[in-house]
Amino acid sequence: MNDEAVLPDWAEAYLLWLATQRRVAAHTLDGYRRDLARLAGFAQARAPQELEAADIRHFVARLHGTGLGGHSIARALSAWRGLYRWLIRNREARQNPVDGIRAPKSLSLLPKALSPEQVAALLDAPSGGSLLEVRDRAMFELFYSSGLRLSELSGLDIASGSHNGWVDFAAGMVTVCGKRARMRTVPVGTQALAALRAWLAVRGQLPVGDETALFVTRNGGHMSAGAVRGRLTRWVKQSGLGVHVHPHMFRHSFASHLLQSSGDLRAVQELLGHASIRSTQVYTHLDFQHLAKVYDATHPRARSK
Repeated sequence: MNDEAVLPDWAEAYLLWLATQRRVAAHTLDGYRRDLARLAGFAQARAPQELEAADIRHFVARLHGTGLGGHSIARALSAWRGLYRWLIRNREARQNPVDGIRAPKSLSLLPKALSPEQVAALLDAPSGGSLLEVRDRAMFELFYSSGLRLSELSGLDIASGSHNGWVDFAAGMVTVCGKRARMRTVPVGTQALAALRAWLAVRGQLPVGDETALFVTRNGGHMSAGAVRGRLTRWVKQSGLGVHVHPHMFRHSFASHLLQSSGDLRAVQELLGHASIRSTQVYTHLDFQHLAKVYDATHPRARSK
């Protein structure tokens, strides 16, 4: 199935509504587009209103048969369910055939986090000191310092009070626009603030013009999420860390390290911007893994004879 195929009008209309009315982030919209393309491909010429629960179950079975994992299928079902809710709200459908249909279970994978030593090795890695490397260090320091999502970091502006988010150097805080356009304010560490000041001191040497984004490319344009990923891959390779690192690992590391130090799950929830404590509880498993390793390594009666 080609996820890049042209979508039918009903799918494009729903995506437009998500973008304009719900202000869904661009990377989230990409996921919706892929899942709606799957639904359109399965349905072929049939409109969504013609599909029944039996059809949706058949589509789920086909997705599972292609090797797609339970989490990915659950995401697709969520996108389809949202589509039908939108159709019902607009009186274009009478029922939601996705309701009550669940994805097959898959193994629960815990988010991967770097150790504090790995984070230090990565962030303290020497660089050439070019404009772009000064920018990159500021981005990665802020990622780990404040536990930001990739979309939150790339959306930051230089102007205070921006609806996209900004850094308040005097207060040592960063305000970001998170999921569902919810704003939250998170502390920024001293090393991240220093890296950000160093970046702002040289940002004007790039052809930024009227660009308001905090992080810009060599051409002065807004730094996209994909560009941030690419620069992180380059930085990790140069650091010689020897492990695969993606942007969200900074967020996972931020959360797990804070929880290990403080044990305050509610505080971590607020800092991450999770609407539900259930989203944050996964880090308690990471914490227990850490404690188990410490126990096995240090307790006199835990070591094998």
